[in-house]
Amino acid sequence: MDEIIFVDKPAGMTSFGAVARVRRVLSQCEGKKIKVGHTGTLDPFATGLLILMAGKATKKAMEFTKLDKVYEATICLGKTSTTGDPEGEITETGAELPSLEQIRVVIPEFVGKIKQRPPIFSAIKIDGQRAYKLARKGKEVEMPEREVEIFSLDILSYDAPYLKIRTHVSSGTYIRTLAEDIGKRLGCGAYTTELRRTRISTYDISEVPLFSLPE
Repeated sequence: MDEIIFVDKPAGMTSFGAVARVRRVLSQCEGKKIKVGHTGTLDPFATGLLILMAGKATKKAMEFTKLDKVYEATICLGKTSTTGDPEGEITETGAELPSLEQIRVVIPEFVGKIKQRPPIFSAIKIDGQRAYKLARKGKEVEMPEREVEIFSLDILSYDAPYLKIRTHVSSGTYIRTLAEDIGKRLGCGAYTTELRRTRISTYDISEVPLFSLPE
């Protein structure tokens, strides 16, 4: 059982939870424990494409970690979240919501190579520890800026306060941070309410064979 496995992760499930479910099914089928690993995580609230590796294929995992990705996201304007997503503490900013024309002026500023400061609640390691674990302990965490590239950023719809976008980004780009930065630029604040990964490099979720995750 040495293969690449494609999963459509549902909301509320961690990436490690998806790995555990796939490992359980494969191990039961093979009658022995099968090694399964992921090639990059998705936030628990997010849905979409996960690429997992089974058996000897896990040795190729690093080949998939730096691939570009495509996401569709729904952004709520006029509110902020301590985690950048629905799982954090939500606060209304009281700012006036922008018009679609104002959003169209700002969006192109985020296309190309940009600087991003990853969210504190992320899996990035700081001094050997996951940033989100340090944040949950109430410790101050200084997240270093990094350069990422936004290849494209399109507005799909705007029904205030909800802005839906599709974006093609380099590896290491945080859509939660992108949404927050757009909200700051618009002067109203923002956080990501829904996030779906539809493609990793040439692997499109509508075209690849998907592994059926058990409950």
